[in-house]
Amino acid sequence: MSAKALTNYEHGIHARNAVWASFFALGITGMAWIPRIPEIKSSLGLSDGHFGLLLLASTFGAVPGAQLSGRIVHMYSSKIVVRIAGVTLPLGVSIMGIAQNVPTLALGLFICGFSVAFMDVALNSQAIAIEKHTQGRWMSTFHGLWSIGAFFAALIGGLVANYVSPRVNLLVMSLLCFLSYFVITHYLLPPNLDGHRGEEGTETSSKVPFRGKEAMILWGIGIGLICALVPEGGAYDWSGILLRDHMDIGKGTNAAAAIVFSLTMIASRLLGDKFFEMWGHVNTVKYGALFGGGIWGLSILIGVPLAQSHQMLSLVIVCIGFGAAGFGIGPFFPAFNLAAASIPGVAPSVGLARIGLIAIASYFAGPTLIGGISQLTSLPIAFAFPVLLMMGAALQTRFIKVNRLSTEK
Repeated sequence: MSAKALTNYEHGIHARNAVWASFFALGITGMAWIPRIPEIKSSLGLSDGHFGLLLLASTFGAVPGAQLSGRIVHMYSSKIVVRIAGVTLPLGVSIMGIAQNVPTLALGLFICGFSVAFMDVALNSQAIAIEKHTQGRWMSTFHGLWSIGAFFAALIGGLVANYVSPRVNLLVMSLLCFLSYFVITHYLLPPNLDGHRGEEGTETSSKVPFRGKEAMILWGIGIGLICALVPEGGAYDWSGILLRDHMDIGKGTNAAAAIVFSLTMIASRLLGDKFFEMWGHVNTVKYGALFGGGIWGLSILIGVPLAQSHQMLSLVIVCIGFGAAGFGIGPFFPAFNLAAASIPGVAPSVGLARIGLIAIASYFAGPTLIGGISQLTSLPIAFAFPVLLMMGAALQTRFIKVNRLSTEK
């Protein structure tokens, strides 16, 4: 191995560790409010439908966040984007923590949605370059660290729910996030190594047309991510309300489904790179969608009505369903991201930004749609929507084509 290659490899290893830490911080901060949602919703006197509409504020933030991130990464670097988001993300969560009315909470959600999308595109761009420099597959484990962060957010929120207010909970998490990114960003890949301009010797643009071959592939990948991220967002945002309002599960315990969902997603994402090697990206996503979605739907169909007579048994059944969904969904995002970064002539950051524009917004818009369906029918019925979308992800696997890693070190 030459001195230059060794230097790039070492940079890649340091950046890999930093991106692991970044995804963990993103998960724990961006999801910090999830276990406190039932309290926040009740304190503002919101119905399911009104709460769902409020969540659109995150969507309105996520759309420009993803689009701007792709352009700034392509023009400058992914590192500078992570640094900016490392300030705006805790700011948004802090505003959510101190909110005492709907407009203030909407502002916090907007900033949080913007920051999550803004950072996500940059971190995934770093991840693509890190895999190249280290000659290893890390994408699924990166997202596994996000899931670990989301799990800790749910766990911490559930444990402290009876002792501290949502305000204190979110302000402390925001401060820890700010301090973490202040240190983490120092170790990310510098602009000359992060591949923000695409492969050497190729010319790429900061924009992709909405029509044409490359655009159609990105639309297909983006729709696949919609089928993954709407169920993921719905599981986190509505599970506590499902358990509390429709199964009469008490405070703290009503975070159980979100915690189980997070744990199984952690497991599948930490194992995801192995699954990709064993079965390929297409089969891993396809059968995960069918398995996870099927069991999830059956668990809600059986478990929720059972709560009237056998509450603990119903809780176990529903948590098994959320666990199966988390395990199935886990590898979706890494696989579709790798596919978006493997399109010839499209810089990874630009491809990731386009699918981010399509899909990250759906992560926030999905819970709003679930809330609307719930308002017209009921929340247990509304969960049929994310279950069916999971099944739809299996159809979109035809757009997954991932570049092979070079064997050179």
